[in-house]
Amino acid sequence: MNGDRNIMAALYLTEDDVAWLLDIDTAIESVEEAFRQWGSERADNQPRRRVQGGNGAMLHVLSAGAEYLGYTGFKAYTTSRTGARFQFSLFDTRTGHPAALIEANLLGQMRTGAASAVATKCMARPDAKIVGCFGTGFQARSQLKAVCSVRRIERVEVYGRNDERRKLFADEMAELCNVPVVPVHSPEDVAAEKDIVICATSSHVPLFDGHALAEGTHINVIGSNYLTKAEIDVTTIRRADRIVCDSREACKLEAGDFVPALEDGSLDWSRVHELSDVLHGRETGRAHAEDITLFKSVGLALEDLAVAVRILEKARIEGIGQALPF
Repeated sequence: MNGDRNIMAALYLTEDDVAWLLDIDTAIESVEEAFRQWGSERADNQPRRRVQGGNGAMLHVLSAGAEYLGYTGFKAYTTSRTGARFQFSLFDTRTGHPAALIEANLLGQMRTGAASAVATKCMARPDAKIVGCFGTGFQARSQLKAVCSVRRIERVEVYGRNDERRKLFADEMAELCNVPVVPVHSPEDVAAEKDIVICATSSHVPLFDGHALAEGTHINVIGSNYLTKAEIDVTTIRRADRIVCDSREACKLEAGDFVPALEDGSLDWSRVHELSDVLHGRETGRAHAEDITLFKSVGLALEDLAVAVRILEKARIEGIGQALPF
């Protein structure tokens, strides 16, 4: 297949196509390999850049290249008063030709969940089984599914501000993950006595008091990619024995969760390690069972690229997608 790709027409793949072609296990495998290759300097990633478009609209662009894949690409998406629109553009590095244009909302959700799954494999206790989940949207859905794919989860407690959405989310995820999911009314209850805590909300302020966390908890924090938004408080940062992120460079631009702790001296960037270094054994994800571990993700184009390539390869095998006129 790879030998013929230089003569293939570029494909347009819709959200429905992506839903058919991509599963969470494939996303996890692709993202884990991307971080390993990045740690071996066989991939490159550029953080997100944003430009204002007027009328409340904004364009966001992030790009990556991967020698081991033979592709480069960028995700461009717009946010406006009417919502967000995502597309990923993929290019063949051997020819320079466009290879695919992929609608990338679901792709982005899945790759973000996959990154947390990789971090959970490296950082959560092997016997982790109880999850607290903040958020009831699409990102929380993929986060929870991903975590349940890498640990034997026995119970999930979920909190969201809207009571009806909280109940609907619990019912949906119980069926999807084949595990009891219970809606709860107190944020502190969701954070307390958990093996894993997921933060996947649009909140601008911390979701819970960090004192509520039990020893041994692993936390995945993915909701904020703005310096003005934080889902966790300074107490959580102070209590974290191990802090890992997807990219220090990107987090310095976007990780609002770190800002208060950096400003009051509770955190220094030397304490924040990268997931690629953990995968290569250069850093430790968890040293002791009682450690509190924290993974902060802002989302990388390299993750999008790795998953987009797998989608394209499968689309070509299955004959899915619309040929573009170039």
